[in-house]
Amino acid sequence: MIWTDNTCRVALFGHRHFDGHLMLDEKLFPILKNLIYSEGFVEIYIGRDGEFDIYAATVIKRAQKAFGKENNELICVLPYNKRDIEYLEEYYDSVIIPGCVSKSHPKSAITRRNKWMVEQADLVICYVTSNTGGAYTAIKYAKVLKKG
Repeated sequence: MIWTDNTCRVALFGHRHFDGHLMLDEKLFPILKNLIYSEGFVEIYIGRDGEFDIYAATVIKRAQKAFGKENNELICVLPYNKRDIEYLEEYYDSVIIPGCVSKSHPKSAITRRNKWMVEQADLVICYVTSNTGGAYTAIKYAKVLKKG
């Protein structure tokens, strides 16, 4: 794949309640290794709204430790400002609230944030086991945009 600006943008989505820890390790770690070694720069977008997001971030941090952080960035994409923003800014390489989301009502902010993440991404990685919820909706949108 050729990226016009030499940056590969990856968005991750999964359910709030998550029990696939071992599977995520086995699947995500090699994907990250491949991206880190094959792409010019990798931006990894992830939320912070559930168990999948938290665990996937730990897998990404381990991949950064193993393969380096020189050509990749773990970006926490928030739907609105959160109380623990200082902790998030220390843990993630960057924390952003997209402008198109920042003025949204809290009930729609996560959906709009997910849509923004899909639109920015060149590749969408997901762990979805049911046909309901925000992660499922994001994946349906990613399929429409052929980013799966």
